Amino acid sequence: MASVIPAAGTLPWRRREGVLEVALVHRPKYDDWSWAKGKLDPGEQACVAAARETLEETGLVVRLGVPLPSAEYPVLDSTGGPATKQVHYWAAQVTGGEGRLEHEIDEVAWVDVRTAHDRLDYARDREQLLALIRADRACELTSWPLLLVRHAKAVPRSAWDRDDRKRPLDAVGRAQAAAVAHVLDAYGVTRVVSSSSARCVSTVQPYAAARGLRLRTRDSLSEEGFAESGDGAARQVRRLLDRAEPAALCSHGPVLPTLLALLHPRVDSSPERGEQVGERLRTAASESMRKGEVLVCHVVGRGESARVVEVERVDT
Repeated sequence: MASVIPAAGTLPWRRREGVLEVALVHRPKYDDWSWAKGKLDPGEQACVAAARETLEETGLVVRLGVPLPSAEYPVLDSTGGPATKQVHYWAAQVTGGEGRLEHEIDEVAWVDVRTAHDRLDYARDREQLLALIRADRACELTSWPLLLVRHAKAVPRSAWDRDDRKRPLDAVGRAQAAAVAHVLDAYGVTRVVSSSSARCVSTVQPYAAARGLRLRTRDSLSEEGFAESGDGAARQVRRLLDRAEPAALCSHGPVLPTLLALLHPRVDSSPERGEQVGERLRTAASESMRKGEVLVCHVVGRGESARVVEVERVDT
């Protein structure tokens, strides 16, 4: 049986004088034009690899947007045996970087989508391009991410005889917190809100500290605060929807289903994927998000008009 080689990449996009453009990369080794992409490191999440590989190949820092169709095609593995390369893609906005070329890339070309369609060397790469064009027509390229995070693994309640709100992460949880930081970075989170409980704070603190962001703690997002009243937790989500900026909210297993239920009526009703998006939210709520899991909601608009157009579940 052929092995599977997981990989990830992006379609960086921009608008110049009203014209949608995308960035293609040229590999002199193969003399081809394609998308920035590369293999996942061991234990790495695909979304993290997509942003990392884009930076390494193009020197551009990107914020991931809506996911695009994946691609699968036959390759040879490191031993020369048959393998299948599976590449996950995202639309991506450039947020920084010097554009210094690295990793076997000798040119990055920003071109309009018609030119990109003609220049791409592989028919499989046009599927992502067409999906990006459809997302643009649906006004989804300008979506912003709302990430709901369940706190990482903590010391068991049975092994902790003090205030439960101060119960810390264990060694596995600390490793998950480091992975969560990479996920939040891939989506360009600029606002971080957390339950005031130590296990939630410690899950998102590494990212906030690395980015120099203020970590806002809320008692209403804790288990204890939620047990008194769920209104405060729901209010935190509504405030983030009003702000409409890339945000992460970290809370607890008993709290998150209520927050997910608040988002469900906002799921886009498009026949192409509205039902699938809604089902992902329902499943995450009914099965309970795993500790250290990040649920990424891609949101278009703000406030009462905000709608969820895509949902991803990322394990750490």
